[in-house]
Amino acid sequence: MLNEIYDNTKKQMKKSIEALKRDFSTLRTGKVTTNIVDHIRVDYYGTPTPLNQVGNVIALDATTISITPWEKSMLSPIEKAIQSANIGVNPNNDGDFIKLYFPAMTSEQRQQIVKQAKAMGEKAKIAIRNIRKDSNKDIKELEKEKEITEDESKKAHSEIQKITDSSIAEVDRLFSTKQADILKV
Repeated sequence: MLNEIYDNTKKQMKKSIEALKRDFSTLRTGKVTTNIVDHIRVDYYGTPTPLNQVGNVIALDATTISITPWEKSMLSPIEKAIQSANIGVNPNNDGDFIKLYFPAMTSEQRQQIVKQAKAMGEKAKIAIRNIRKDSNKDIKELEKEKEITEDESKKAHSEIQKITDSSIAEVDRLFSTKQADILKV
C-alpha cells in the first residue's frame, strides 16, 4: 500500500521533471536549435499542424534555421505562422525555403531568458510540492482508517520527503545547467 504511494509519487514527480525539460528545450541559448520552432503550428489545409510535419526544419549553423516545406504552396502559411508565433525573428522567404536568422543575443536578452528558465523551474517545484501534499494526504488517510500505524505513517512521510528533496534537487541541477548554457557566450 505504501509502496504504491511511493511509486506513484516518484512517477508523478518524474513527469514534472520531464515537462520542465521540454519547457527548457524551447528556450534559446547561445546556439540556436530547432526546438525554438517546435511549438509553432501551421495552417495545413484548415488543420493546425506542427511546423516539423509540413517541412524539413534544420539548424544550418549557430544562428540560422532553415525550413524547407514539402509542398511549395506551404511557404506562405509557414511564413505567417512564424510571424504570428513572435519568436523574435522575421522569416526570409526565397521561393524555395525559409530561413530564420537569429542575431547574437545581448546580455540583457540572456538575463531575460534566465528569468524565464527560473520561472519554469519554480513552476516545476510547485508541481512537485503539490504531489508531495497529495501523497502525504493519502498516507494520513491510511493512518486515519487504521490501515497503518502512527510509526509507519511517520516513516512514510519521511520517505515522501526524501523523494521530494531528490526531485527538487534535480530541478535545481537542470536549472543550473540551463542557466550556464544560456549565459555562455
